[in-house]
Amino acid sequence: PGAALVVVRQVHSATALAADAPFAPDSLPEADALATATPGLVLAIRTADCAPVLLADRAAGVVGAAHAGWRGALGGVLEATLAAMMALGARRERIAAAIGPTIAAPSYEVDAAFQRRFLDDAADNERFFAPGRPGHWQFDLPAYVAARLLAGGVGGIADLAIDTYREAGR
Repeated sequence: PGAALVVVRQVHSATALAADAPFAPDSLPEADALATATPGLVLAIRTADCAPVLLADRAAGVVGAAHAGWRGALGGVLEATLAAMMALGARRERIAAAIGPTIAAPSYEVDAAFQRRFLDDAADNERFFAPGRPGHWQFDLPAYVAARLLAGGVGGIADLAIDTYREAGR
């Protein structure tokens, strides 16, 4: 109660901002992640099927929140969030991350062009795609997000494993 809400205009980017106060409602910056070390702020991100990722380094008193859809995750929004947190005093190995409700592989059918974007970025991204109907694959966004966090040196990662498509009523 009484905490100040910090929001941004989300645009599926790789931009993360540090905040020490709320932004003016009539001039919200474009970004998809926030970090703060200021007590009394609540960082807010909005998602539908994209992955909400909450991060914290309790020892440093630094928290972060990221909107990690496929574009942002592929583009580096998670790494940008970690960098913003570290600039505020967090240490990678102390950061704990939670991946909230997001669309999961059984519900996320993609085409060859989508898969190609990921394979062009890194050949080992193939592990996030399971065969689907002809010419299509099932993409595992939460596993991809977790892998990016792990590669970024995050100390602990929890995935709520809630599929927003299959559990739309929640």
